[in-house]
Amino acid sequence: MDPRENPYAPGAGSPPPELAGRDDVLEQASIAVDRIGKGLHARSLILVGLRGVGKTVLLNRMRQDAEAKKAVCTRIEAPEDRSLPAMLAPALRAALVRLDRLEAAAAAGNRLLGVLAGFLKAAKIKYGDVEVGLDLDIEKGVADTGDLQTDLADLLETIGMAAKAGRTSFVLFIDELQYVREPELAALIHALHRCAQSQLPVALFGAGLPQLRGRMGEAKSYAERLFEFPQVGALDDPAARRALNVPANARGVFYEEAALADILRQTHGYPYFLQEWGKHAWTAAARTPITLADARTATSTALAELDASFFRVRFDRLTPAEKRYLRAMAELGAGPHRSGDIADMLGKKVTTLGPTRAALINKGMIYSPAHGDTAFSVPLFDGFMRRVMPVFGR
Repeated sequence: MDPRENPYAPGAGSPPPELAGRDDVLEQASIAVDRIGKGLHARSLILVGLRGVGKTVLLNRMRQDAEAKKAVCTRIEAPEDRSLPAMLAPALRAALVRLDRLEAAAAAGNRLLGVLAGFLKAAKIKYGDVEVGLDLDIEKGVADTGDLQTDLADLLETIGMAAKAGRTSFVLFIDELQYVREPELAALIHALHRCAQSQLPVALFGAGLPQLRGRMGEAKSYAERLFEFPQVGALDDPAARRALNVPANARGVFYEEAALADILRQTHGYPYFLQEWGKHAWTAAARTPITLADARTATSTALAELDASFFRVRFDRLTPAEKRYLRAMAELGAGPHRSGDIADMLGKKVTTLGPTRAALINKGMIYSPAHGDTAFSVPLFDGFMRRVMPVFGR
């Protein structure tokens, strides 16, 4: 069928044509924004889930919804190699400019930027990777000590007070939150705690891999009382069918039941993979309806494309020892697996594999769903490992 009319949108953070099965978490975010805007208590939200479940899409939709409610929002994506102040600096500067435009908050505008200037100067001295500066008089004695936990709390409190004066709220969105270093994560949690204690309209909506919840608890013991952690997973059968059917049906295209069932079996309901298979099934089909043969062709082409891009870019970051560890996991199946079983497959002791396992967790390739268990953080990666390393050997 005509590729120009193909409705599916596989990609990193690309919104699908039908955002199926996520109404509950979107409503949870909407309620939180409404409550803090009214001066009521609401927990911040941290979305946790594997790669390809649509966390980034949800985070972007939450931001759009919050902005529609006139909240001042700013969004960042945490890379692996930059400090939290370096990531926050340009985002907070933009947010403060928007707050400064609010008539009720205008009186605090210059002070806000002065506080940010002091924060940036202190952070630049300590972290070195802060590039944004402000040519303004520094508000001395606020957020300028060089201690991130103190300074970030002062800064977010100042922003919260300006937002309250402007009869609005401030929501910070951070994607890939698992890459924020633990001391900086602790400072961020502490700052949000201070804002909550002061009943200021400030919230964090974040997203990260499953290990994030444990990391936040380790950073600050009260994190689980400060945040909600919605689990974002694969879509159930009705939602997965909607994700495939609705965009196709809108263009007069339908699936045979056998084709739908085969795609759901291959993708396990993961949103990103549904978009990939939908795209390739559309391309494979000569006409409507999309048949089982079209779905099987889509499986071949989708896996080839994923192997060359989505899976491969992650595989190429691994050391030989890390690849062997993942190949041993794949030999055992999709998982999760006991760490001892993986060690047995490799003919080694669990303790000797600890550094390799830790490195894979830090790279976001695996996580521990329970003590002593190990699972892939990328769905279908076990199949890729068997294809890219067909022969398993110790």
